[in-house]
Amino acid sequence: MPNAPDDYYGGRSWYDLPPDQEPGVLRSRELLDQLFEELLASGRNAANIALLGFSQGCLMTLEWGLRSDLDLAAYIGVSGYCLDPTSLLREMKASVQPAHWLITHGTHDEVLPFATTRQQIQELAEGGLELPFEVYGKGHTIDPHRELPRLRQFVGKRLDLIDASP
Repeated sequence: MPNAPDDYYGGRSWYDLPPDQEPGVLRSRELLDQLFEELLASGRNAANIALLGFSQGCLMTLEWGLRSDLDLAAYIGVSGYCLDPTSLLREMKASVQPAHWLITHGTHDEVLPFATTRQQIQELAEGGLELPFEVYGKGHTIDPHRELPRLRQFVGKRLDLIDASP
């Protein structure tokens, strides 16, 4: 869960808000490339790394992760969207493994409409990329009772930290 590079009203931001987000997204993809180059150069193994992004971080997980040559243990996007599903499908790496992915969103999200994300996930699926997509009755947050345990379970399973048996 890397921190976004820009200050944003007491928080962090990966890019400017629409309609001016693309330059920041491209810059932040390069920053993630650099971060992962450093991690691998320091001896870390991509198969032992999970990337989780919330909101703008979800967008960055999708935009960077689907184009990356790295095969991380897990890619998780919570309450986000992508810039353009058509571009992602065209530019994604053939090695993408949907079982390494989990995307979640809330039906009551007051910041990023659920319908937008659902439509984009459907467009990706129609283009041949069926990413696991889970829906929660929540706003723009992480549901601590249902979603958070699911995220922990997913990461634990992908990193072989928990027993995968039923």
